[in-house]
Amino acid sequence: MTVKSISELLHEFQQWMQEAEQKEPNDPTAMALATVDPQGQPSVRMVLLKHADDRGFVFYTNFESQKGTELLSTPHAGLCFHWKSLRRSIRIQGKIEKVTDAEADAYFQSRPRDSRIGAWASQQSRPMEGRFELEKAVAKYTAKFGIGEIPRPDYWSGFRVIPSRIEFWRDRPFRLHERRQFNLGEEGWTESVLYP
Repeated sequence: MTVKSISELLHEFQQWMQEAEQKEPNDPTAMALATVDPQGQPSVRMVLLKHADDRGFVFYTNFESQKGTELLSTPHAGLCFHWKSLRRSIRIQGKIEKVTDAEADAYFQSRPRDSRIGAWASQQSRPMEGRFELEKAVAKYTAKFGIGEIPRPDYWSGFRVIPSRIEFWRDRPFRLHERRQFNLGEEGWTESVLYP
């Protein structure tokens, strides 16, 4: 049993991410995000990691979307990165917190202009009559903002997953895979090696 700091675990995560960015052909930052609704019904979808540091793993979304409302009502989540080209994955579980307005504003302004307009135009996760309805909303907000600045909508921000469990999984022959799990306790992060 080895006790590690979050900085050590993040260093290992970033090493794996750097390798994935070199070898994974598409979206190495893609991760499955698992949430639950107030009745405990799980839901999983893919999102993109935008930042990782000692405080946690950050992604952005519409707070009025299904994932947004689920995370606001039940602030716990699971993440899973799977890099097929590397035959590796990382699973993360933890509590959720909102990023600060300053963090959300800075990231929002870094996005392409069309993506910022899309954040205003899309009523994410809600039914629409057809594609034309979305295109009409895009045209409306394109005209509204003209060539000026596009402010961040109040309902659009980010979440940080504050990890309490991190598992590094590596493929091995004959399905005798390597699984190293780290759990956060009172003394820090404790390592367990798991059966595959």
